[in-house]
Amino acid sequence: MATQKQSKSKRPVAKPRARASKAAAAGLAFHHAMIYVRDVGRSLAFYRDALGFRVVEEFPGGYARLCSPSGTTTIALHTLLPGQSFAPANEGMRLYFEVKALERFCAAMVARGVVFAQLPKSMPWGWKHAYLRDPDGHEISLYWAGAARLRATRRLGDH
Repeated sequence: MATQKQSKSKRPVAKPRARASKAAAAGLAFHHAMIYVRDVGRSLAFYRDALGFRVVEEFPGGYARLCSPSGTTTIALHTLLPGQSFAPANEGMRLYFEVKALERFCAAMVARGVVFAQLPKSMPWGWKHAYLRDPDGHEISLYWAGAARLRATRRLGDH
């Protein structure tokens, strides 16, 4: 087994407001997130009917790709393979979807029977968040940050 020689020089630590590298600026773009689910049909109904995603393609029972209602990013739903398992509540993933009319959007979801862990609420960092889980238990945050979305946040009251 090959080992790497450790360098004694320290690499500079990236600052939170650092600009994207030239390599990233040359074409790196977020495309989609793959969400492993127990039942693609059930999850498809949630993301399509409750959140408003548009189906791009579907392979019944195994896979579906959906486009966000107000953009070009996508998510993919993929059934667990034989022997695979997951515990969404403990696996450290939360999906974030930004919604300008957050209260109205959440009220419409509640009217369709969607249950929230937290309805829209102003958070200490200045964004408004609502929290819920998809049919497999994956955490979802619906939020509104507006222009602050791409700026470093600070807790309200911090100077």
